[in-house]
Amino acid sequence: MNNNYPNLLKPLDLGFTTIKNRVLMGSMHTGLEDRAKHYQKLATYFAKRAEGQVGLIVTGGIAPNIRAWTAPLGGFLKYKFQTKRHKIVTDAVHQADGKICMQILHTGRYGYHPFIVSPSGIKSPITPFKPKLMTVNDVEKQIKSFVNTAQLAQAAGYDGVEIMGSEGYLINQFLVKKTNKRKDNWGDSYDNRTRFAKEIVERTRAAVGKDFIIIFRLSMLDLVSQGSTWDEVVQLAKELERLGVSIINTGIGWHEARIPTIATCVPNGAFTWVTEKMRPHVELPLITTNRINTPEIAEEILTKTDIDMVSMARPLLADENFVKKAQQNKADEINTCIGCNQACLDHVFKNKRATCLVNPLACYETDYLIKATTYVKSCAVIGGGPAGMACAKTLAERGHNVTLFEASNKLGGQFNLAANIPGKEDFFHTIRYFKTQFEKHNVNLQLNRNIKPEELSAFDEVIIATGVKPRELQLDGIGHEKVIVYNELIRKNKLAGKSVAIIGAGGIGFDIAELLSEDTSNNAPDVYTDPKAFCHEWGIDMEIKAEGGLIKANHAKSPREIFLLQRKTGKLGKGLGKTTGWIHRMALKKRGVKTLAGCSYNKIDDQGLHITRKEQDEVLAVDNVIICAGQVSVNALYEELKDKQSCHLIGGAEFAGELDAKRAIKQGVLLGAKL
Repeated sequence: MNNNYPNLLKPLDLGFTTIKNRVLMGSMHTGLEDRAKHYQKLATYFAKRAEGQVGLIVTGGIAPNIRAWTAPLGGFLKYKFQTKRHKIVTDAVHQADGKICMQILHTGRYGYHPFIVSPSGIKSPITPFKPKLMTVNDVEKQIKSFVNTAQLAQAAGYDGVEIMGSEGYLINQFLVKKTNKRKDNWGDSYDNRTRFAKEIVERTRAAVGKDFIIIFRLSMLDLVSQGSTWDEVVQLAKELERLGVSIINTGIGWHEARIPTIATCVPNGAFTWVTEKMRPHVELPLITTNRINTPEIAEEILTKTDIDMVSMARPLLADENFVKKAQQNKADEINTCIGCNQACLDHVFKNKRATCLVNPLACYETDYLIKATTYVKSCAVIGGGPAGMACAKTLAERGHNVTLFEASNKLGGQFNLAANIPGKEDFFHTIRYFKTQFEKHNVNLQLNRNIKPEELSAFDEVIIATGVKPRELQLDGIGHEKVIVYNELIRKNKLAGKSVAIIGAGGIGFDIAELLSEDTSNNAPDVYTDPKAFCHEWGIDMEIKAEGGLIKANHAKSPREIFLLQRKTGKLGKGLGKTTGWIHRMALKKRGVKTLAGCSYNKIDDQGLHITRKEQDEVLAVDNVIICAGQVSVNALYEELKDKQSCHLIGGAEFAGELDAKRAIKQGVLLGAKL
């Protein structure tokens, strides 16, 4: 037994089968599920995680019929001939000594297509189509579809199924008064509203027999108005246990809920208390979830509670060998999920294949191959930001001799700045990961080195990853003492006063607004690390007496007067992440940050920032003006070297634009794989 993580690595006996440890790879849609031609890629993706010693894998959602689709032509399993593609997946996982369950997902009114159905025909606020109100006959058809799909999953070799009953999908829509206004036997009373879920479970268990895993993903905390109360959730959990469910998995929040549940700003393990609250009421295994991204956090949860398993989805995108590295006491080598959502959920909600910002090989295991080199080269990487680190690591991993030159005294580049923003501390994990990899693969790391072109002539390959610098505004008074550039503020080279105007409302502008609006007084709780403080701030009832678990939010007001400005006339933060932008906008609004669009900047002087807006001149009488007006590439070294030797330009040095670590890391990895 591994002494570091004895509870995490302990087997879980279900009676008819044993799961080899307490890690569930939670369901996550990748886009590979939707096309038969991609199932070999999907099989490789899951097999890699099985080889990495994950205890139990759950697939992305598979619809039981076309009305249940997430989007047109989405993955579904209704016919026997379709089991052939799934057999590719299950065979690959079993050959790697893994276990895998298929999630059966009926989106109900959340489907992004015109064939959707729901209990009461009420349109969702996050999808464009109004669902068809289900007749009694429709209800019966959908129940039979769930059972049929479970049987087909069993025939395809899956070890079990997960019935998706949370996140606001169809089963969840039956459970709550918000979306179930029916007055027949499928609505009105809570017993009737739970009937759909109970019928699915009871009939599925009868159809698949006792030696087949049935996980039920139960919405324990809806976070929407007219959601379930805690007593109702417990009542259903007890019924599910009686009807033959093997494991209950925790679902937190609907997709339309206006409370963050998995973003970087959410404390690690923030919702474990919800699962723990269920423990006295059922005896079957319970899985907890959300923002569990290191083996230390997982072990602490399993040690201090009676919870049986932890679910991780994105952390196993970031590193397929998460569990194996924990087994080998190599947790410092884990490529940790930073909860950014930029390449996983943001991709899925744009109908693109999911991957991972810190691991661009995720879901592309058969597309991008990292092979040992047959000809060892001497490689110089200039710049230790995301692109440079990713390239240096990949080159060294393949067997090249790599020297990484960084002008400052630390690795990370713009990632170091981002990690100092409240709620983004997990970004430091990525820098730690690369440091560990450099030691493992013998990268010659040279900090505080401003390298000269003539010093690079001996290298076979030179990779320029010198990043970006803040754009200099051409503005009268830009040299005034009130002016602070964003990087000076984050590094605390300069301090902001009690009132500030932030020029630029891109990602950095929002980050600076969050940094300056945070209450840092001595008695202020840390909403980014303390689940109780987080719940208090966002209005989550930890007693779950209120329907949906919602109470009045208590966002602390900013200790500063803050103006966030942009030249464009549209909504501020339009370019932020699809699944996280609303969080940043809402947080700043609740803290009292004033946002101004359509601004022309005239000058900065002792009075403050002079602007024109809506054809009216005005003066923002602020102590400081923070410049977040974009970046420009630092690539002079490349221009000097490109005609003299083999030289490559990547990351921000190639294209500044809005800071894009996803693109930078992918560029670094792919160039490292090619040279």
